[in-house]
Amino acid sequence: MELPRIESLVHGVQAAFEEGGVLSLAQAHFSPRAGQTEMALAVAETIEQGGALVVEAGTGVGKTFSYLVPALLSGERVLVSTATKALQDQLFARDLPRLVQALALPVRTALLKGRASYLCLHRMELARQDDAAHDAAVARVLARVETWSQGTVSGDLAELLGLDERSPVIPLVTSTRENCLGSPCPRFRACHVHRARREALAADVVVINHHLFFADQAVRDSGMAELLPSVRVVVFDEAHQLNETGVQFMGRQASTAQLLDFSRDVMAAGLQFARGLADWLGVAAALDRAGRDLRLAAGRAPAGSRLRWTGEVPDGVDPGAWHAAMQQVVGACRTALAALDTVSEIAPDFVRLHGRAVQLMERMDGFSQPCGADAVRWVDVAGALRLVEAPLDIAGPMRSLWQLPAGEPEAEASAWDEPEAAAVLSQGKPRAWIFTSATLGDDASLRWFTEPCGLQDARILRVESPFDYASQAAFHVPLELPKPSDPAHSAALASWVGGAVVVLGGRTLVLTTTLKALRTIGDALQARFAADSGIEVLVQGQWPKRRLMERFREGASEGRAGCVLVASATFWEGFDVPGEALQLVVIDKLPFPPPGDPLVEARSQRLEQAKRSAFRYFSLPEAAIALKQGAGRLIRSESDRGVLVVADTRLVEMGYGKRLLSALPPMRRLHTAQEFDAALRALTTPSTTAPTWP
Repeated sequence: MELPRIESLVHGVQAAFEEGGVLSLAQAHFSPRAGQTEMALAVAETIEQGGALVVEAGTGVGKTFSYLVPALLSGERVLVSTATKALQDQLFARDLPRLVQALALPVRTALLKGRASYLCLHRMELARQDDAAHDAAVARVLARVETWSQGTVSGDLAELLGLDERSPVIPLVTSTRENCLGSPCPRFRACHVHRARREALAADVVVINHHLFFADQAVRDSGMAELLPSVRVVVFDEAHQLNETGVQFMGRQASTAQLLDFSRDVMAAGLQFARGLADWLGVAAALDRAGRDLRLAAGRAPAGSRLRWTGEVPDGVDPGAWHAAMQQVVGACRTALAALDTVSEIAPDFVRLHGRAVQLMERMDGFSQPCGADAVRWVDVAGALRLVEAPLDIAGPMRSLWQLPAGEPEAEASAWDEPEAAAVLSQGKPRAWIFTSATLGDDASLRWFTEPCGLQDARILRVESPFDYASQAAFHVPLELPKPSDPAHSAALASWVGGAVVVLGGRTLVLTTTLKALRTIGDALQARFAADSGIEVLVQGQWPKRRLMERFREGASEGRAGCVLVASATFWEGFDVPGEALQLVVIDKLPFPPPGDPLVEARSQRLEQAKRSAFRYFSLPEAAIALKQGAGRLIRSESDRGVLVVADTRLVEMGYGKRLLSALPPMRRLHTAQEFDAALRALTTPSTTAPTWP
């Protein structure tokens, strides 16, 4: 990035955020915010000096501009990592272009996603050979992809509107690290993944996501291996997801889905390039049978459950059946290897398939060995079976990246083991790491985030939200509902929510802590509000997530019914609905981590062994953070009004409730049902910028 050096980056950033500064050109109705400027100056200081900065920036601070402005003005190459592909797209298509234009900088930007986001031309050509393509619905979607492929430049499947993220076509037309052929691929010159990486290598600012970052740390075969050593400034937005994302890539995984995919790819390649040279149908059938038998060996555990695996086999699984199934997988892979050996020189597909067979065998062998130290092992049960061994957190593996001796570029270079790193850091400035999110902890040190990420020595900054929660929002705990442990709780809550929905005409988000509660509450509300009621009840899982979010945001517009959304899991965070489409958020229970989860148990046991209370140092902080995230769905702008309901009396009856209450924004408390009803009815009056509550 060839830019004139600002005499002081801090001074340049200060000027940009002042009244009449350049930011007024990038943001309509811009006015200086003390918190936004404070964060921006801290980011600028970190970029100049190096080191790690952790910033918890409350909703409405404007943290995106707070890190992008100093990053752009610094003249450094910058890597920005986000939690989701949706946020990646927003940064790249909206925020970055506006700032680059306002700052008048000659900056090249690039967007880089994982392989699964891009069309693979070679696999699309093979897709018609797959059995799934014989299904009429799959064939229609595949035809749409083929038509779109002729005009797309980026190959990013997000361009293809209406493509369901759950579509069975996506794995047929995208590559994975396992099945990508790399440079020997006959379509390599036109490869969309390769083109995206070339553009990223030539860019000044590259936007990636956390999954891509950690996948590269685990496997150094992507463009990131070239990008990261040449970048001095790295920003993680929505950093609260770093630890949970990182542990997915720091251990070992194998799944029956991988085995079935391998089976299909062996048959497709064999029939296209080496028909008659081996019994491809028999090889594929053996692999397919081995995968299905391994799934059956896990027993009848319900989908969505996790099986502990502290001994030789997962809990509740017959040892004989499990060991036999694992041996069957290895045997099927050996048979595939023998067939592939005879045709390896015919096409690059067979070389890659050979490597996948070896890798599958090695992974299965790894799961036959004892679990590693400071790691936990379990089995995820769904339509497929996923075998997982993961570290309890990312502190150890990642400390070498962002906890390095200050002012020692040689040490930093060795962390990547790349010669380019020494050249980039030869100016004497250590790398700058910025971590930010609206929710990073419930104490001054942000221990919930910093400890598992190995960032205890980082600079900490907490910037409060500029919203006036006392006048914009209130919260209520309905004491008349059954205790959260009562089996009748979900049904009673559904009835209670139904009454509130009638008053508001929709505009309600119900967040549940379990899928069972999701189904109970969703079914009850859908039964209560029929198609002609003027209320539309949306339930997670019944539509694709993107469609659910779009419909809910529309609300009661253009003659459409008001909306209620009953959701769990991913809707607790990252779901942004400003305005009157959402004015009531209901959380069914305090979101403590599930006690039977193997990872939760292992983390709790580690704390107890260290003479630290697992409830105080793990369960309670986890619940506080999740509660804070759920509550954050309510107020998204200065003019929003709404009520938060936590349908769990423990929040006000138990001693630990005070700590959880302190994690919530400073909303006004509604003590009685009468006060709640009055506040609800006040929301039906026209909104003002200074709402009046009864």
